[in-house]
Amino acid sequence: MFTDTHCHLNRLDLTKYDGQLSGAIAAMKEANVTRAMAIMCDFAEYDEIANIVSTYGDETLNLGMSVGIHPCEDIGVLQSATVERLLETADAEHVWAIGETGLDYYWSTENKKEQQASLARHIHASQRLKKPLVVHMRDAKEDTIDILKAEGAEHGIIHCFTEDWDTAKRALDLGFYISFSGIVSFKSAQNIKEAAQNMPRDRILIETDSPYLAPVPKRGRPNEPAYVPYVASCIADMYGCSSDEVGALTAKNFENLLAQYH
Repeated sequence: MFTDTHCHLNRLDLTKYDGQLSGAIAAMKEANVTRAMAIMCDFAEYDEIANIVSTYGDETLNLGMSVGIHPCEDIGVLQSATVERLLETADAEHVWAIGETGLDYYWSTENKKEQQASLARHIHASQRLKKPLVVHMRDAKEDTIDILKAEGAEHGIIHCFTEDWDTAKRALDLGFYISFSGIVSFKSAQNIKEAAQNMPRDRILIETDSPYLAPVPKRGRPNEPAYVPYVASCIADMYGCSSDEVGALTAKNFENLLAQYH
C-alpha cells in the first residue's frame, strides 16, 4: 500500500482520462495507492477539494486535504490567511493538515515579509488545531528553519525536499518529517539522495506533488498520484529493500504523524 502525502487532485492533467477525475482515482487504486492528501494553495480551492475528498474517498482509498495558502500566492491572498480564518476553515475532520505554507524565494523575493508573516500564522493555527504543518521550502532554507524554530513549530512535513542532509537534520531536530518526491531520481540530485539515504526510517515520507514535477522514467509524461510507487522504488533502491516495503514504511510514518496529537 502506498500513501501520497502531497498531491493536487483538483489540478491534475486528466487528458488521458477523457477529462474525468474518476479515471485518475481508478489508476491510483490500481497502483495500490490507499491514501492521499490533497493539498490546498488558496481559499478559493477549498470547496472543490473538499468535494473531491467526500466524493472519491472510500474504504479502499482514504482521502483527506490540507488548508493553507501557498507562499507564491499574491500578497493579498497571503494576507487573507489570518489565524482565525485558518482555524475556522481547517477545523473539519477531513482536513488533516495546515498548508501548504512556507517560503519560496525562487519566484519572488519582493514579498519576503508577507511570506514570513503568513508562515508564522499557519504555524499558530497548526499549534491550536494540533494538526501537522505542510511546509514548502525553496531557496529559503535558512529563513524557513529559523521561523519554524522561533515560532515553536514541531509537528509537520517538509514537503518535496530538495535541500542537503544538514538542512534535513535541522528540520528533524525540530520534530518534522521529510517527504521526498520523484526529484530524488534525478542524476543531478546527489544532495537529495544523500539526505534520503541518511534519513531515520521512522521520519521519511513520499509524495508526487502531482501534477507538478516529473517522477516517472519517461520525462514529459503528466505527473499523477498513481506514480507514487515509482518514488518508493527510488528510495527502495537506496535502502536495499522492495518498493512495497518502502510503501508500508512511509504509510505507517504518515499515520503516526497524523496521530501525533491524538
